[in-house]
Amino acid sequence: MKHALVIGGTGMLARASVWLSENGYHVSVIGRNAEKMQVLLDENPTRMTPVLVDYTNRVELMEQLHRMQNENGPIQLVIAWIHSTGQYVIPCLSESLSHSHPWKLFHLSGSSSNLKEIKSKTSIPTHVSYHQIQLGFKIESGISRWLTHAEISNGVIKAILEEKSEQIIGTIEPWENRP
Repeated sequence: MKHALVIGGTGMLARASVWLSENGYHVSVIGRNAEKMQVLLDENPTRMTPVLVDYTNRVELMEQLHRMQNENGPIQLVIAWIHSTGQYVIPCLSESLSHSHPWKLFHLSGSSSNLKEIKSKTSIPTHVSYHQIQLGFKIESGISRWLTHAEISNGVIKAILEEKSEQIIGTIEPWENRP
């Protein structure tokens, strides 16, 4: 069975986590909130492994990455919503995940992020297919709002299916119209 990892998979990426499990993946889900994790597991408990870990703790994250792969096989796909405090997450992934088999990384960033700058500062091994997803906002009837969790998950699913190097969910322009 294919193995996916979703970092931040209990909130705005919950639907993407479920979608992966419905499409042939065993999904390891990193989250911080035990209650949200339980809600997610109630939807699809047999193909998901909960991982309650603080990803800013490099040692603990590395241990969990090794444990997940020992239990469920090598990870082939990663969806990562990483806050600025998680500067060690991608290096941990690069070090811990397969060096002999290709894997895909879908890296989510906020609306004010500079994707080119993030990419230039992110060391990605050559066997990793790196994809950036930027979260924007919606403008409806002249009123702007942030994306819903469903819109974010649907956009991530679309990005996985299309495998573009860059994907914007919603819009990021005009910047002065953001909520």
